[in-house]
Amino acid sequence: MRPVLRYARSSVRHGTTVPVGGNVKVHFVGSLGFPDAATVFRTVTEILGTRITRIPDGESGVRSGWVRWQSEHLARNPLIELVNVTEAIPGFIKADGVERRFFRILDPTKLLTFEELGYAREALASWAIFAALEAQGELSVSPRFQISLPTPTGLACAFFLPEDRASAETAFEVAMLHELAVIQAQIPLDRLSIQWDAVFEVVGEAIKGGLHYEPRFEGSVDRLVRLINAVDVAAEAGMHFCYGDAGGKHIVEPEDLDIVVRLINALNAQAVRQLDFAHMPVPIARDDDAYFAPLAALDQNAPTRIVLGLIHDGDGFEGTQHRMMIARHHFADFDIGTECGFGRRDPATTEALLTLHRDLCDHA
Repeated sequence: MRPVLRYARSSVRHGTTVPVGGNVKVHFVGSLGFPDAATVFRTVTEILGTRITRIPDGESGVRSGWVRWQSEHLARNPLIELVNVTEAIPGFIKADGVERRFFRILDPTKLLTFEELGYAREALASWAIFAALEAQGELSVSPRFQISLPTPTGLACAFFLPEDRASAETAFEVAMLHELAVIQAQIPLDRLSIQWDAVFEVVGEAIKGGLHYEPRFEGSVDRLVRLINAVDVAAEAGMHFCYGDAGGKHIVEPEDLDIVVRLINALNAQAVRQLDFAHMPVPIARDDDAYFAPLAALDQNAPTRIVLGLIHDGDGFEGTQHRMMIARHHFADFDIGTECGFGRRDPATTEALLTLHRDLCDHA
């Protein structure tokens, strides 16, 4: 269970203008723990103002569990069936107490396809709310509208048995690129930010297994490059690199930031379009130079804005500031956020966590 946040760094009331320290901005991975998108847009812009450059809709309701909401949609597909497995995620982790459903392709000779996945539908509904609030003057700032999308590899690994993941990934890529095309056709590109969530690509490299393709690293780069290149150059394209958040724990604990740094460098070298931002996790216990040392291999003049997910309510302002100081030994300028989305925490603590984000920016 996550610790309950009792944070009171600043007595500044919402709506009061305060000086913002430095160039540090806040990035949100996706879920925020509010009941609906309108509450997200009003609350986040009120508390954080110009400290954000993009804002997600908070992934409320069924979407709070990342991709798990796709399970019901998949269960209606006549080409696949549900199966019971003894591992929580076959090839990656053993049972961990998190309920999941896995699928198997019934007839491998038939082409697997997926109908609408729902990401475009949800994004367009939230965009309509966001645009209406802006038009009514209810938001103090006008950041980009962020949509976080799972990679096809992530969907295949999260839902399918190892022997069917290659076919499932192909079908998911076709479906997800269609969802992206619908989004880009209906939301102004200069207001749009697309974030691809890469979990199993990172975990597979860390455990040196689990993935359905070889070589692992190069195969992941090829796949992620296709996704980045699919984002229109007028929109933002970003990455969230993750070690999982099953039951509030990583699938595997990162040794350091080496894997993520190597992925960013490879994506910047191979993608046709610019990678605008990249978010990476920092566990609460990692405030040592060894963890951050790989950041020195990043080009500080590259167009990718680095986001370090080092905000933790467990040690609050002082602990996070200490991690920021250690990180700056190796990389001078970055934005900040939490390790992952925080929609699965006690919602009563969310506003306090946002206030912590604000104060860290103001004292950066």
